[in-house]
Amino acid sequence: MAAPKKKHARGACVILGGFTVLSLKFQPNSVAQHQLCVKEHRVRAEKNVKRPLDRTLFVLNIPPYCSESVVKELFSQFGSVQSVELSEKPGSTEPETNSLSKYFRPAHKQCFKVGYIVFKNASSVAAAKAHPPDSPLIVSTKEKPVQTGLQKWIHEYKQLFVKPETLQEAVDEFMTKYDKKKEEEAERLQKEAEQQQEDKEGWVKVTKGSKGIKARPHSEVANKRALQKEDKKKKRKELLNFYAWQRRDTQREHIAQLRKKFEEDKQRIALLRSQRKFRPY
Repeated sequence: MAAPKKKHARGACVILGGFTVLSLKFQPNSVAQHQLCVKEHRVRAEKNVKRPLDRTLFVLNIPPYCSESVVKELFSQFGSVQSVELSEKPGSTEPETNSLSKYFRPAHKQCFKVGYIVFKNASSVAAAKAHPPDSPLIVSTKEKPVQTGLQKWIHEYKQLFVKPETLQEAVDEFMTKYDKKKEEEAERLQKEAEQQQEDKEGWVKVTKGSKGIKARPHSEVANKRALQKEDKKKKRKELLNFYAWQRRDTQREHIAQLRKKFEEDKQRIALLRSQRKFRPY
């Protein structure tokens, strides 16, 4: 069952959820059309500062052949585009912490995506929402063609071959950053070791660590003392558990003896009652 639609004064087609339908054609002479669903980005719990609520357009059903540059060119007719962000599913994305070069990163998945388009002016969002569906957006034009099919595969295959000089520069840059990071880590560890060395009297200066982590001495003697203390606690706990078990056994034996004595007393009293005779004189 198709979603109910209603016509606005400007000819925009709005469906359930407040999304506006925009038509998309790959080429001007294409017969088939594709539909995009756009909506003003209004998420109160948005943590990404790169998506201002008043200037961000949320787009669904973006085809795989539309890259960020293509999407930016498509929506530039509604106003100046500041940035375009494409992802596999909606939601807040974590900042990219991968320091690897683009030559060593895995290939992106080819699928329909969602997009966040940030305009420089808030009026551009309203213009995109008011665009009529009978005026489709054109992806590939003569001025800016978009490669698909066999041509795209050939282009991507050629991009896999990297010049040795370019690859060597990327490797050298990564190793330089890695060596610098290792040197900084070694300097930090050496500084901490110097601060926490024992003096002549055996005292250790314990520095305050990061928040939530309990600082402890790192000297060999202090570590040995801590291990001995832990062993004593463990042995004491085992000993206490043994005594508790022994106490429970003793209590069971005591109760059994009391019951046995009670039965013997009952039999002796019964015997005395049976032997008792009346002696008036």
